[in-house]
Amino acid sequence: MWLEVFREEEVADGAGVRVDVGDHRIAVFRDGETLYAVGDRCSHAEASLSEGDVFDGEVECPRHGATFDLASGKAKSLPATKPIPTYRVRTREGVVEIEVSQ
Repeated sequence: MWLEVFREEEVADGAGVRVDVGDHRIAVFRDGETLYAVGDRCSHAEASLSEGDVFDGEVECPRHGATFDLASGKAKSLPATKPIPTYRVRTREGVVEIEVSQ
């Protein structure tokens, strides 16, 4: 099911926005023209990834510096070793939508 979460202009390039969709805590990032949606919790220490720095398709955890690939959710550097969930994201008429299961 696709759910509207916010207007596209609400997320700046290189930044993230946290949204709560049902039981899902999701971070939406813009890296250039591309939007990504991933689970907002770092798999290492439960930090909010929406507060992390975005660069070259990755997000860096603000607590311990672990990085994650925004497209696949794979942990790219220690101390994280487990992936984070990813979600399909799209923009329709300027509105960002995320696909979540019920």
